[in-house]
Amino acid sequence: MAGDNRITDEALVSAMAARDQDALAALNQRYGRALCAVADRILRDKADAEEVAADVLWQLWREASRFDRGRGSVGAWIMMTVRSRAIDRLRARKAREPRGDNATDSKVADDPSSEIHSAEQRHRVEVALATLNDGERDLLRLAYFSDLSQSEIAERTSIPLGTVKSRMRSGLIRLRDALQASAK
Repeated sequence: MAGDNRITDEALVSAMAARDQDALAALNQRYGRALCAVADRILRDKADAEEVAADVLWQLWREASRFDRGRGSVGAWIMMTVRSRAIDRLRARKAREPRGDNATDSKVADDPSSEIHSAEQRHRVEVALATLNDGERDLLRLAYFSDLSQSEIAERTSIPLGTVKSRMRSGLIRLRDALQASAK
């Protein structure tokens, strides 16, 4: 099962809910690099990013039966989970850091193949983002790169909260569709 790309993500999640370890391995094979890349972009620490990715896979395993396809795709569920976990880790790290310490983080040399993969993924996302209208794109950037909640975005942009939510949802749907089309 692990190497079979014909099996849908939803089928893998259903198999995980039935405790099929091969389904977890297959999901890891499909999304493992992306999990690490998203976590690393937020945390800027490869070891923390890998730990968050592993935690997310464990969480997906435990919560597979709760997946609701009506709320979005498996990929969106996975990416939102890793993003949330990475932000939680970042906030916890910042809370533990002593105030006023200007110590710089040491960077571990990145694997060139992961940099190439990240560059390819980044290009796919940039192309997909270009398909969105300015309002959708700007709101998604505020949410994902400025770590703002929808309420904070509404306040900052003076756009009603319901409108922010609608635009972000439609933007995410269009982004998902564009990314799926580019993957084919």
